[in-house]
Amino acid sequence: MRLVRFHAHGGPEVLQVEEAEVPAPGPGQLLLRAEAIGLNFADTKIRAGADGIFARPLPGSPTGDVVGVVDAVGPDVTSFSVGDRVAALVAEGAYADFVLADAAWAAVVPPGLDAASATALPMLAPVALRLLRMGRLTAGETVLVQSAAGGIGHLAVQLAKLSDAKVVGVVGSATKADFVRSLGADDVVTTDGEWPTGVDLVADAVGGSTLLRGIEALAPLGRAVMYGAASGEIASVNVRSLFGLRTITGFGLFAWRQSRPEEARDDVAEATRLIVGGELRVAQHASFSLTEAAQAHRVMDERANLGRVLLIP
Repeated sequence: MRLVRFHAHGGPEVLQVEEAEVPAPGPGQLLLRAEAIGLNFADTKIRAGADGIFARPLPGSPTGDVVGVVDAVGPDVTSFSVGDRVAALVAEGAYADFVLADAAWAAVVPPGLDAASATALPMLAPVALRLLRMGRLTAGETVLVQSAAGGIGHLAVQLAKLSDAKVVGVVGSATKADFVRSLGADDVVTTDGEWPTGVDLVADAVGGSTLLRGIEALAPLGRAVMYGAASGEIASVNVRSLFGLRTITGFGLFAWRQSRPEEARDDVAEATRLIVGGELRVAQHASFSLTEAAQAHRVMDERANLGRVLLIP
């Protein structure tokens, strides 16, 4: 089978398509024949050799949200059968013709659901849903969504509108404003532009100075939920900035799965219902063949994507 790996850190050109053996599923695993692979921004930082939270040993092989058909099951797996169509967050070796997935967290893909939408079931949509709930967003409140045109951000914009909130999307370029407005955002601002103040919730996946600026934008009793650090900066929060009755909460999918597994599964089920029902739309920016992984990463590096970027084996 084909597998995309990198043996040195650098630009997209370090991604290489190699031949590898088809892996055998172990206990608790599924072997999927990949249909589509959703790319995640964090892998561009890992590939580039960013330090801190993105540091990984070489050689590396990116993560991804993989949609595929079960080709084989591990010896103790009873929840899925060969031929089932599922979606799963694959932590390593995701850019491949065949991948191994954790059966415990694989999501059933409903009949007829397109591949782009299905890639959001295991991670993007449940995270967007949960971060708003962690922020206790209620009708009539104002939420500031960072990276509003990105994979999770563009779903958070829609989910916040479904909660009857006022949504302000933050984008890196004004060229993304129309896209974010088409999702229902009431207003769109740029990262280096003027932001509103007195907001009730900030959903932040950037970190660093962006997070600090978001905290300052909060109203009394406002909440910030940090669910990523795409900037690579880990901000030092001055506790005095919280004395104005502001709070900050961190969210991580794997920690949530471990601490609240049933609620985490409920999030997947609800996200699936919303997507199938047409209330939540997964935007597909572009698709590339597996051999064009470098081109796909260039789109991500340039922050040009509006929604999801896919690889098609």
